[in-house]
Amino acid sequence: MEQLIAATATFIEEKFQAEGSGHDWPHIRRVWQVARALAAQTPGTDLLVVELAALLHDIADWKFHGGDYEAGPRAARAWLLSQHVPEATVARVEQVIREVSFKGLGVETPASSPDAAVVQDADRLDAIGAIGVGRAFAYGGHKGRPMHDPATPPVSHESFASYQQSTAPTLNHFYEKLLHLKDRLHTPAARQLAQERHQFMEAFVAQFLREWDSVDVC
Repeated sequence: MEQLIAATATFIEEKFQAEGSGHDWPHIRRVWQVARALAAQTPGTDLLVVELAALLHDIADWKFHGGDYEAGPRAARAWLLSQHVPEATVARVEQVIREVSFKGLGVETPASSPDAAVVQDADRLDAIGAIGVGRAFAYGGHKGRPMHDPATPPVSHESFASYQQSTAPTLNHFYEKLLHLKDRLHTPAARQLAQERHQFMEAFVAQFLREWDSVDVC
């Protein structure tokens, strides 16, 4: 197990070292570390599945593969089979990866296992707080989106297709996703960690809007 995890971590670190959208190796490493910590406090988890899924959850994100939602599970499967991982474990890791992504406010994203719950929670914790703010604007810049446009209101996205097609300014992402994540976490430990991070984001958005309109100097 240790050799497989080490090999997978090295593979992913090399693949994502120069990534600039916020879905980089430091993000994946944090999700991996937090998922391990959450798994230790969550009954019924399989640590091997949790670690592999956390490390591989962004291996081929649909956002960078033409909206192909199966690109990630396929790429994870290819890597795991190359490492002679048993089919039963491969299938479980694939399923966790399928369940990680947020798909819009109107779309439920349940976790079908404790493994999926802790990996999903770890990924969402890294999308909020100070790191979450930084990653949101890194992704927006990567996609060439404006920071803010008061003429473009947030949209709830009642379907995954609507969420996939969004090209909204970065600030909208806070209203459309990030400020809702604390209420969509599964594990008690993650919900506790989320409180401070959520408050930081609320303060950031309020300050951003004051500075955008120069309210703080007029």
